[in-house]
Amino acid sequence: FIIKYKNKFLTGIAAIVIVVAGVLGYQHFISEPNEKKAAEALFVGEQYFNADNFEVALNGDSLGYAGLLTVADKFSGTEAGNLANAYAGLSYYKLGDFDNAIKYLSAFSGGDDALNYTVRGTIGDSYVQKGEVEKALSYFKEASKSGNIMVAATYALKLARAYENIGDKENALATYEQIKKDYQGVLPGMTE
Repeated sequence: FIIKYKNKFLTGIAAIVIVVAGVLGYQHFISEPNEKKAAEALFVGEQYFNADNFEVALNGDSLGYAGLLTVADKFSGTEAGNLANAYAGLSYYKLGDFDNAIKYLSAFSGGDDALNYTVRGTIGDSYVQKGEVEKALSYFKEASKSGNIMVAATYALKLARAYENIGDKENALATYEQIKKDYQGVLPGMTE
């Protein structure tokens, strides 16, 4: 059997070796260096973002920093490129450009952490700012499920206010009651 099909066995083994070598080569020579370059570029953007210099964070400076938009585009397959989408969306939100905020925040794919829920909630905030409160509801619901109690409480309160804003008194009251039950003493003004 082996002698009869030895050419096919050798071809199969060669194909497996080529695929494994290709994957390892890609990771070592392309993926890892790109991730490192992206992280370095993102670091500068984070500094501008933390200094509330959102325009420069987005578009770059004259010192060689290309900007979050470039990092998000050029390094889209990296973790840092993904984070650049979040920072870009948050920057646009701070600048009052809610359409671009939604665009870049929606491009971010995070795990089950406070940043992911904050990003989802900020999409909701962007819709509220645009006057599209009903679109914000699902984002506030999602953000209110955060494991971070402050994030969850903040967006649960925004969800209740959004329900109130659209005249859905039943859901607003139910959400306020849930907030009182779950977060009494967590949010300012939530003592009783």
